[in-house]
Amino acid sequence: MSSAAQTHQATLYRMVMDKHICPYGLKARDLLRRQGLTVDDRWLTSRLATDAFKAEQGVKTTPQVFIGGERIGGYDDLRRYFGKTVADPKATSYTPVMALFAVTALMALATSYAFYGTPLTIRAAEWFIAFSMGVLALLKLQNVESFATMFLNYDLLARRWVPYSYIYPFAEALAAVLMIAGALTWLSVPMALFIGTIGAVSVFKAVYIDRRELKCACVGGSSNVPLGFVSLTENLMMIAMALWMAFGAGHTL
Repeated sequence: MSSAAQTHQATLYRMVMDKHICPYGLKARDLLRRQGLTVDDRWLTSRLATDAFKAEQGVKTTPQVFIGGERIGGYDDLRRYFGKTVADPKATSYTPVMALFAVTALMALATSYAFYGTPLTIRAAEWFIAFSMGVLALLKLQNVESFATMFLNYDLLARRWVPYSYIYPFAEALAAVLMIAGALTWLSVPMALFIGTIGAVSVFKAVYIDRRELKCACVGGSSNVPLGFVSLTENLMMIAMALWMAFGAGHTL
């Protein structure tokens, strides 16, 4: 086989077993094909075969990709080989929050259109805040323990009374649901105003006065979102919504 042909031929070793098909092997095969390479797809169909392959090649993981007889490595190595970015799981990112707010904004616009025949209403802005609060609370509630641990790094009230770190996501969720339903505003308004104000003061002090570099617990305890503008925005949204409802500036949610 010519050298030119070899560079367009890839050999992929990946785990394909009755109870497990390696997802990174599938990703590697897909990437190779999208790059125009012919793939010699070789299955490792047992744990014994997989261990023997790793011992033979001196590698710790599969899949393994070879191009032109040269070992490239696993899926991340393959992405680097083709000049593509490789996500750093420890890197901070605003992507989760951007995606969240984009979806809740579309939800609010869609709900407004369903009720009023137009997406651009004051009600849509109100729903956007309430939906955002609800989804943010949902993310926290996925792992309350992890959220509480991260929250205790900066929240002033939680540091004095630890149970508040566990109450917070439930309170945020309840306030959001009541605001969406338009029920018990006498409860949802002070609740949102209270947790929003404490949160805003805590974030402002930690980030802009103490200059601490922390991760934000706003989208759950496993997030890599930096503490700062996003968390402050979440709390200011709750405060604004509470004040809007309290003074009757718009429709009562």
